[in-house]
Amino acid sequence: MSQALEELLRELAPQVLGALVRRYGRFDTAEDAVQEALLAAAEQWPADGVPDSPRGWLITVASRRLTDLLRREQARQRREDRVAQWAPQGEPVGDADDTLVLLFLCCHPSLSPASQIALTLRAVGGLTTTEIARAFLVPEATMTRRITRAKASVKETGARFTMPADRDERLGAVLKVVYLIFNEGYASTTGSSLQRVELAAEGIRLARILHRLLPDETEVAGLLALLLLTDARRPARTGPLGELVPMAEQDRSLWIPELIQEGVELITATLPRGPVGPYQLQAAIAAIHDESPTADETDWPQIVALYEVLLQLTDNPMVALNHVVAVAMARGPADGLELLASIEHDDHLAKDHRLAAVRAHLLEMSGDTVGARTAYEEAASRTTSLPQQRYLRARASRL
Repeated sequence: MSQALEELLRELAPQVLGALVRRYGRFDTAEDAVQEALLAAAEQWPADGVPDSPRGWLITVASRRLTDLLRREQARQRREDRVAQWAPQGEPVGDADDTLVLLFLCCHPSLSPASQIALTLRAVGGLTTTEIARAFLVPEATMTRRITRAKASVKETGARFTMPADRDERLGAVLKVVYLIFNEGYASTTGSSLQRVELAAEGIRLARILHRLLPDETEVAGLLALLLLTDARRPARTGPLGELVPMAEQDRSLWIPELIQEGVELITATLPRGPVGPYQLQAAIAAIHDESPTADETDWPQIVALYEVLLQLTDNPMVALNHVVAVAMARGPADGLELLASIEHDDHLAKDHRLAAVRAHLLEMSGDTVGARTAYEEAASRTTSLPQQRYLRARASRL
């Protein structure tokens, strides 16, 4: 299947699913029917050509399959008499509405973050269960159970295919899911690869969809800018053998200027509109990094100031840890170590390899090579990412 056809099907997947759920309800069964229609298109269109109305073709095929599935289910439950009562719940209001409602449905508060991510990738991203399982390095059977349970949970809540009344509150969950999808692709937490480009690209694609559908939401714009500015550094983050290259040592000529320009323009236009939220502040910090010609020329005092504002809005321990690094770079390792001591007992940080890695970096900056080596080895023992382990052990060996 060509890349153009694959992109078309992924773009149409949420539109077709939204149309079916809006018409018939039954999110769980409709999602299965859409997946089968997408597979049929992937098999038939390369040989027969793309139909004049690909969306209409998919809706027709998926609707037929949905009817078959519902009839089989009703027969199994001895309720054939209800088949005659199946009726559309109304025509779709529009592709944009359907995709947005679908995103909110996949991020239903009854679901765990892992289930929200899996369901979003399947329903909105158009990825197969096999692809999602491969991306997250889990057995396909495990991912199948996760998605099945997620669909059952949504069904049990009785959620209707409409924009939720708590849209503003649930938007935060939607943004978090998109960010987590991107972040798992950009900095994989497990496995032999530092990056899984397909997941990072899917996170950016979902963020672009959200920004197109909600252009006035400043935090949506902030998230998209953050992802663009972060992904711009991707080509320089790994060496020839897949090893991790820290930002200070990266060849900045490899950074992607188009993504930097787009991200900087987006956050520059968004910040004055207010109110300012965490994603906008993180994007502003990323913009400072990306616009700095060299690591030494980075405006660390400005980054410290932005982190201090960010800490007033969130209690995220990773933000606190990044603030420590910024303070050390702006004022020296002694100040950084003193600040690190004030947060190192946080339950969320205590067992995370990044805490030990930051301590190692600051000890190395201060000249304590023995302490730094011990901390690097401790950090390596805590991470499940093989490239991270190799990088941290190499730092320890160098000392």
